[in-house]
Amino acid sequence: MAKLGVGIIGCGNISTTYLKYAPAFKALDLKAVADINMESANARAAEFGVKAMTVDELLASDDIQVVVNLTIPAAHFPITKRILESGKHAYSEKPLVLTLEEGEELRRIANEKGLRVGSAPDTFLGGAHQAAREAIDNGKTGKIVGGTCHFMGHGMEAWHPNPDFFFKPGGGPILDMGPYYITNLVQLIGPVKSVTAMTSAAFSTRTIANGPRDGEEITVETPTNIHALLEFHNGAVVTVGVSWDVWAHRHPNMDLYGELASLYVPDPNFFGGDVTLTDSKGEKHILDHKGHPWSVHNQENHLGEPISNYRCAGLADMVTAIEENRQHRCNIDLAVHVTEVMTSVLKAGAERTWVEMTTTCERPDYIGPDEAKAMMN
Repeated sequence: MAKLGVGIIGCGNISTTYLKYAPAFKALDLKAVADINMESANARAAEFGVKAMTVDELLASDDIQVVVNLTIPAAHFPITKRILESGKHAYSEKPLVLTLEEGEELRRIANEKGLRVGSAPDTFLGGAHQAAREAIDNGKTGKIVGGTCHFMGHGMEAWHPNPDFFFKPGGGPILDMGPYYITNLVQLIGPVKSVTAMTSAAFSTRTIANGPRDGEEITVETPTNIHALLEFHNGAVVTVGVSWDVWAHRHPNMDLYGELASLYVPDPNFFGGDVTLTDSKGEKHILDHKGHPWSVHNQENHLGEPISNYRCAGLADMVTAIEENRQHRCNIDLAVHVTEVMTSVLKAGAERTWVEMTTTCERPDYIGPDEAKAMMN
């Protein structure tokens, strides 16, 4: 398998994950990192044994064909646009963009130049979520007719040293965490037809509780409590609740209700976890996905619990797809559709109305253990 040279723009917290896990994938040849703050770029480069470049140098580099955009969400559109205009394929952290118009502009440029655009999240490619997909595709659940999804907590001001952007327009839980849930719903059920929602913000300010800015108050400028209804083209109606106004709750991550059985899907922010199918007789079946390489535990979370983290899988699939001349799974059509769903949820909440989608996409192809193993070193 031919490798393509990969560069990273943005050397914040998430860059360590990409730099750590990229070497696990055959198709990725990580060359350099860049940041507007060269001190950050130099530090990451030294830590992981790659070059540090300015953004301009990286975009002009002949040995880099794919650039990963790990900047803050507000910079995703202008940086990805620059990547494409430099003649390189682009892969962005989530969300791809903050408006549908920005997504359509990137799609236009990519199509004109014959370039690929990919976007996180790629966690739906994990063994757990592909096991859920296989159960649906094989008719074990029957048609999915409904469901519920919840992500709830109290934000990140307690642990993030600079959480400001999370609470400004372009932030908030629907644009920050919604991509994991909605992308997984689309890969499991199909595209969304329409949405409605109610939104609010319970706290007008947040107090940073760590780091050099400990005790500093920041202003909340975007909804932090969102309750949405998503109507899918297949007829399913799914409740999605995302909130940073909650101290504790008992909601599961994702339940899907089929004509024949219910499916309990684990946290779509991670690649693994238990997938349970409960049939019409009430019998529970744990779906086996341990043979999938992206289910294997490879790190611990903040509680010391084992988890599966294979971020870079979507990037590796895109690079492999370029070589194989096929559609990549974390593609721009999927990302633009998910962007429209999320921004429409915010619009519906602000206007107290229903919003019909203007975009659609194909469900990304299922990826089984053998294909995933072939991508790994």
